[in-house]
Formats: sequence, C-alpha cells, structure tokens
Amino acid sequence: MPPESPRVVAYGYAASIIDGLGAGVAAALRDSVVHACAAEQLVVTDVVVGARSVVVTHDSTAAPAIREILQHLSTHFATHSIPTNGPMIEIAVRYDGDDLHDVAEHCGLSVNDVVALHSAAAYVVEFCGFSPGFAYLAGLPTSLHLPRRATPRPRVPRGAVAIAATYSAVYPRESPGGWHLIGTTTHELWDIARTPPAALAPGTSVRFVQMP
Repeated sequence: MPPESPRVVAYGYAASIIDGLGAGVAAALRDSVVHACAAEQLVVTDVVVGARSVVVTHDSTAAPAIREILQHLSTHFATHSIPTNGPMIEIAVRYDGDDLHDVAEHCGLSVNDVVALHSAAAYVVEFCGFSPGFAYLAGLPTSLHLPRRATPRPRVPRGAVAIAATYSAVYPRESPGGWHLIGTTTHELWDIARTPPAALAPGTSVRFVQMP
C-alpha cells in the first residue's frame, strides 16, 4: 500500500494541521515551519509535533498564507530525504532494569545482545507527550520491538530507561507506565528551573552510553 499523502487543513479557528506525514518527518518539519513563517513575517504562536502530524497555532487572518507554506513544506518533505540537524545528547545508562531479562527472553536474545543493540542504536526524538519531558525516541532496532506490558505498573521510577513498540524512552519523573524497563539513568530530563525545562525536544539526536 502506498504511503498516505500529507494534507493541510484547518484545525479549529486559529490553527492548521499537517497530517499523514511519514515516520520521523514531523520533528524535522517543525524547524522548517518556524523559519519559513518567520521569513514571511507571519506570527506563529506554537508548533506542536505529533507522531505523524504537526499542528501550527496562529492568528486567523494569517491562515491562508501559513497553510500555503505548510503545503509546500509537507510536499517537499514527502519527496526528499529528512534532514538531521538537531543537537546530539548522550545519556549514560546502567542496564539494570526490572524487565531486562524478560525482554531478552521474549526477543530470543541474550541480555548482552539486548544491551548491545539498544546502546548501539542512533535515536531521534520523534515527538513528546504523555508527561512533561517524556520523549518518544525513534530508532529502536526491530529485533527489540515488543508490545507494551499486558499489565502497566502503577509506579515507574524517575530515570527508568524503557522500550515499547518501536520506541525507546526515559521516564522523566515517577509515574504509571506500561513500557518494558531495561535500565536507569541519572540524566535530568525535566527541570522546571531550566530554560527550556525539557532536555529532549523533537529532532534531538540521542545515544545511550552503557555505564559499567
């Protein structure tokens, strides 16, 4: 089946949405939207990235001009390679998660294989959500793809490094969660006193570095 073509439509009174984007496109598209609108002196309030969509909030009077820009960019990104110009962040991980052995068993791998695969992969923040500072990292090797746990945990500790479906992530604070826990980190993912508070934003490249 051919990939869905991106479309640009109104999203309420003062917003527009591009949806039907391919994997990894939304994060890369965000900066281009910001720069293109600024170049045309079009005021954009916010640009919010989803897994396959980008929502742009703006003054209603600027809607036609902004949607023209969005249509041009979405068409360009659908037919060209995705740029990777975001910053790189390394996150030190101790692979001691409660689910590490279960993950290895379900994937038909050794624990060392799981650690080697997870730490060797190159990740990009595709979008953020669920809780402040929680980033969905695309790039998880296919041999580590697993559905979420059948029974979510009521409490996942802050700093837990986890995998689920096609993503990896780090829990920035204690919260419920249904992902498989494979490690821990002390890296501060969310600090309200920092500008910006989130360490990871869409388009950021991430590498996990194994701690001894």
